[in-house]
Amino acid sequence: MNKTVNINLGGMFFHIDEDAYQKLNRYFEAVKRSLSNSTGKDEIMKDIEMRIAELLTEKNRGEKQVVGLKDVEEIITVMGQPEDYRIDDEAAEQTYNYSSSTRRPKKLYRDKDNSMVGGVLAGFGHYLGIDPLWLRIIMVILLLGFGTGLLIYLILWILMPAATTTTEKLEMTGEPVTISNIEKKVREEFDTISEKFKNVDYDKIGNQARNAGERIGSGLSDVLLKIFSIFGKVIGAFLVVFASVTLGSLLIGFITAGSFSMVNFPWQSYIDNFTDVPLWIVGMLILIAIGIPFFFLLILGLKLLITNMKSIGNPAKYTLLALWIISIGTLVALGLQQATELAFDAKVVQKQKIDFNPKDTLKIKFTYNDYFAKDIYDTEDFVFAQDSAKAMVIYSNNVTLRILKTDEKVPYIQIEKKAEGKSFAAARERAEKINYSYKFKGNELIFDNYLLTDVKNKYRHQKVEIFLYLPEGTYFKPDMSVQNYDHTDNSFFDLWFDSDIYIYQMQSSQVKCLNCADQNGFAEGEDTWVDEEQIAREAEQEARLEVEREMERQNIHNGQNSSTTVTINEKGVQIKKEATERPQGTKSKGLKMDKDGVIIKNN
Repeated sequence: MNKTVNINLGGMFFHIDEDAYQKLNRYFEAVKRSLSNSTGKDEIMKDIEMRIAELLTEKNRGEKQVVGLKDVEEIITVMGQPEDYRIDDEAAEQTYNYSSSTRRPKKLYRDKDNSMVGGVLAGFGHYLGIDPLWLRIIMVILLLGFGTGLLIYLILWILMPAATTTTEKLEMTGEPVTISNIEKKVREEFDTISEKFKNVDYDKIGNQARNAGERIGSGLSDVLLKIFSIFGKVIGAFLVVFASVTLGSLLIGFITAGSFSMVNFPWQSYIDNFTDVPLWIVGMLILIAIGIPFFFLLILGLKLLITNMKSIGNPAKYTLLALWIISIGTLVALGLQQATELAFDAKVVQKQKIDFNPKDTLKIKFTYNDYFAKDIYDTEDFVFAQDSAKAMVIYSNNVTLRILKTDEKVPYIQIEKKAEGKSFAAARERAEKINYSYKFKGNELIFDNYLLTDVKNKYRHQKVEIFLYLPEGTYFKPDMSVQNYDHTDNSFFDLWFDSDIYIYQMQSSQVKCLNCADQNGFAEGEDTWVDEEQIAREAEQEARLEVEREMERQNIHNGQNSSTTVTINEKGVQIKKEATERPQGTKSKGLKMDKDGVIIKNN
């Protein structure tokens, strides 16, 4: 049973038995004697203690808690015997060659001693065994070409530890951490510091020491200059990345001119629509107008990063400035030309009466062209497309409908085609070339939800406005598709969007819905729930009675017998009348309803 001793070695706490402690203590004494004449003896001893503490920590992993004599002997074997080395200037070269014969796996550290910014690339140079200069060239290429180099460098700067101790510096280069190598590394550092002190201008230092305030101010100014220098390099890197990406995008856009799917815009048709100037000329003007300012930003960023970068020269600067002014002036002229194309607007009007029985229900519907769209809700302000005959056309869903009241006896439609141009005549001519159609079939009015015009007419806000004039008392029933195109004043005609079962009637001051419920499910003026079917039945009954009373008055006035049929259903209001002579002395037989629910009144 051996006694144990508690020791603090290199800032770490260990339990070590007495024999191992004495062995380790004798080893340290021998090392101190061998370093008695060496420069930086204390620094070397500190690094040796830290290295031995690391080795003891590795051996004591697991259940083992006490350092034994065998552990100390193995560590001494790794570190080497002090008497095996001659720590003097004459034998330094032999010692160094011996220590480098057995190399260890390298560890990745930042080399702050040979750094330009943070030492990341210098550390990678040691780890990969190559000159850091090549890594710095690759980083500059990544920074200028792709813009990712700066982000990668900052992440590595945060993750990689810096090599501060002598042991870490030896591990960074893969050299064995032995007494010889530690002494060698410390000697090199002291020699470097001594060389710097030899080159110090002591007279200058003495003069600075005479004025403490001046010395402090100079130090602060150096710190501020360093901060501003780093800040300037960050700004320079940002400008280089931003300008490079922008210039690359402009160049790709100019070369491809919208041929790639990633450019989601019809460049060719749009440019042709904008001006008669060829596409490549417009692209060149845009490239020059935008590219030259970003080129100068790129030069500015490079100057912030590279201190001794030469200027591109005044001739090049003045040439680029002249090209930029010419391109800007040309683009402004093209813009003014385009503005004049929209200076005037005109319209052409088409008016057509509807051959329609005012007592029937007029159905209103919009339909789409399945060649250009797949749904009534698939709409575009305008697009350049080909029709079924492969002709280039401008397709637009800029169509609106307004329902109005007329004092005339017959309903009619007024179609207004509108467009813009550089004069009233040009705008009117362009409006006349708009292709739009509709049809009236039975009691159903069907409008197209689109317009077409030849692409050579150019897009100048072409649109179609439909005005449907209905006499008082006219019944009509809008389809669900009408909601997308109805622009009628809501105070006059409040279209219900949630269904297409509603029937409306044109009245003297506004349009009235005959079977609508409000959004809470209540009928107008009611406080209790009324479903739509009940409202429809009540509206149907009211409409039938109103028509019957009117027809009865007409029959009495004309002195005729008649058979009047009134039907209100999902198809609207339908009235059928058959008149015959009334035999004298014949009395009215009243009302009756057939098997289809149609009310027939006989007089």
